[in-house]
Amino acid sequence: MTATCQATDSCSLPLPPSNAEAEKEMAALAKALAHPARIRILSILSALEKSGGCLNSDLVSELGLAQSTVSEHLRILKASGFITAESIPPKMCYRIDRDNIQRFESVFNSILK
Repeated sequence: MTATCQATDSCSLPLPPSNAEAEKEMAALAKALAHPARIRILSILSALEKSGGCLNSDLVSELGLAQSTVSEHLRILKASGFITAESIPPKMCYRIDRDNIQRFESVFNSILK
């Protein structure tokens, strides 16, 4: 498929139909991932998951951020469904929610099909 685009004209490609709901969901999920610390948290959780564990230690020293900032990043990841939290006193045990990761992939693929 070729398109002809000129400075004064728009491209002559047929545009895909809008999928507003998927686009809105994708934007919300992408926003939840839009910080390097949140990506790092997911990376740490993934490594721990491979060894059968979960994150129940202090991330402050690993991320070099204030406790309140780390808590906010965890809250955002949890609210978006990327992670789950289980209370194992005296701490919380965080894990990746693989079902939501698949949903993210599915929404992403539906938009870019």
